[in-house]
Amino acid sequence: MKIRRILATAVAAAVTTPALLLSVTPAFADDKPAAQTQEKPSVAELEKAAAAAKAAYDDAVAAENAAHAALEALLSDTAPLAVAAKAAEAAAADAATAKTDADQAVVDAKAAVDALPETATEEEKTAAATTLTEAEAAAAVAADAKAAADAKVVEALDARDDERVAAVRTLDKAQKATKAALADKTAADEALAKAKEEAGEGGEDCVPEAKLTTVVTGLPSTVVAGTKVNFNLRVANGTDKTMDEVLPFAYVHATDKSGLKDIDDLVHLQWSSASSSTWKTVDNEHYMDAISPLKAGAHADIQMRLTVDASAPAGNGITFVAGDYFNDNGTCGGNPDLEGYEFLIAAAGSKPGKVDDAKPRTTKPKTSDLKPQSGASASPVSGSLAATGSSSATPQLALASGAALAIGAGAVFVVRRRKAGSHA
Repeated sequence: MKIRRILATAVAAAVTTPALLLSVTPAFADDKPAAQTQEKPSVAELEKAAAAAKAAYDDAVAAENAAHAALEALLSDTAPLAVAAKAAEAAAADAATAKTDADQAVVDAKAAVDALPETATEEEKTAAATTLTEAEAAAAVAADAKAAADAKVVEALDARDDERVAAVRTLDKAQKATKAALADKTAADEALAKAKEEAGEGGEDCVPEAKLTTVVTGLPSTVVAGTKVNFNLRVANGTDKTMDEVLPFAYVHATDKSGLKDIDDLVHLQWSSASSSTWKTVDNEHYMDAISPLKAGAHADIQMRLTVDASAPAGNGITFVAGDYFNDNGTCGGNPDLEGYEFLIAAAGSKPGKVDDAKPRTTKPKTSDLKPQSGASASPVSGSLAATGSSSATPQLALASGAALAIGAGAVFVVRRRKAGSHA
């Protein structure tokens, strides 16, 4: 499961505080305006858009079905123009038969005239000639009738076919409209689903929960490059209610001494549950395995391991820890305070001397800065480095780690958290 936005509420307050940023890079602070955030449609607005897209799609499907049914009806022999074409063809066939008979009558009449004997009377000759003339006239009428019938067949067939072609074109347009409507519906559904994921599973708002704590012990304040250190992450439910599923999260970030060069690829964070000896790599984007459930007042320990490559330069590191909870009834929440445990990285082979446990630098945003699940934001706060509570006795750690690390790692953390909690 990817990390949720609830964690970002605490990070946002820490990483956007300009006191630290001004101490490290004052020139940039003067010249560069604050980043502008673009408002996104609300879940309610996206629900309306999705409903409208679905209605449009349903209408398109209905129109396509109607167009298909219309075409099927026109392709039927019982369609009016199909019936008319068939009748025209039948009439043309009758006209053709009549013409054939008329033509044969002419042939017979001519044969009769030719067959008259020399002894035929004038009356017989006149009668034969009259019969031929009448047959030729009837044949001419039959020929005209056949031509007219054939023309009607062409006209009827054209009308039938034109109607069918128009129906095919209507169906094609309807199919394309359905395809476009489906694409719009799919996009609207995906946008709504994404918004709901960002707002919490099932669209429920997640809330800050200060009594869900994540505490690191045993992480040394200095880690020598080329070594591994084991420490413990305790997740505790200080509320009076059972949390059905608690998902811890950890994130590690490091730079060289200047705080400008990222050396994240040289530091590696792993975890292992108490019931397993298998080490799993923290990928900085997903939760660790769920604790299901975590009863009221109970805690669970997670074994952690930090490895710094021997090639890592001396520098500074910070490990953030936090957690979210999700209940079967759809409610959810997470740490309003982000714990960042800072440590120094000593060059390989060096002897750091006495080493204490890394101390947490908890970021506690103002209540007004907390925006449960629907978004995380923090307004810049004016002030000096001293006002933040940083000690002048540790300028390297305060400046490099406090600003470069918190701003660098935390900003990534915010962005990733905003992807919201879809299951991986």
